[in-house]
Amino acid sequence: MKVHADEIRSLFSNAMSQMYRAEVPRYGTLIELVTEVNAATLANAPELEQALRRKDELDRLGVERHGAIRLGTPEELFNIRRVFAVLGMHPVGYYDLSVAGVPVHSTAFRPVADEALRRNPFRVFTSLLRLELIEDQALRKMAAGILSDRQIFTARALELVEVFEAEGGLEQADSEEFVREVLETFRWHSDATVTLATYNKLHGTHRLIADVVSFRGPHINHLTPR
Repeated sequence: MKVHADEIRSLFSNAMSQMYRAEVPRYGTLIELVTEVNAATLANAPELEQALRRKDELDRLGVERHGAIRLGTPEELFNIRRVFAVLGMHPVGYYDLSVAGVPVHSTAFRPVADEALRRNPFRVFTSLLRLELIEDQALRKMAAGILSDRQIFTARALELVEVFEAEGGLEQADSEEFVREVLETFRWHSDATVTLATYNKLHGTHRLIADVVSFRGPHINHLTPR
């Protein structure tokens, strides 16, 4: 039996939360604080609790709502779209952040149907680096070469995406394996893939360029609770 995309998305957002809490302990503290504040607010405002319960939103208070990643190449964006499709998340909106001096353009991958949003509204703001905005031609070429050599998805993750696309869904065991494999794409890696000199050159152009180019993958750079 195929697992519904909403269920896979919930598995993924929960796994992402656990991973991020391990990577950033203060995030766990934030979640605890938000939980305490929500509980205190509801205790002092029974009418609010009743309203949330009527709208079937009470259980969603503890669900992560928003994450963000930055990608380096159109191919990475192509494949992350395929990955998010397994999770029932689709690109919504377009944002050209270069007008604010940030060399990326972005979209938000999220569920779009009302029922899917009710079940789990998790979204990921996804930015793509615009290498053409690097004025130094040699540096732009070097950054493109570095990005072309990396693979941000495990081979098994892409295999399971192909299974999903061919069969219209994933079985329970494959869904759980998919979440484990895809989580590796978003994991923080403490070791850079470039030398300090290269990192400094990239950072001198823009710190975001250095962040995208210098690491093995698009580590989740923040999560936001409700």
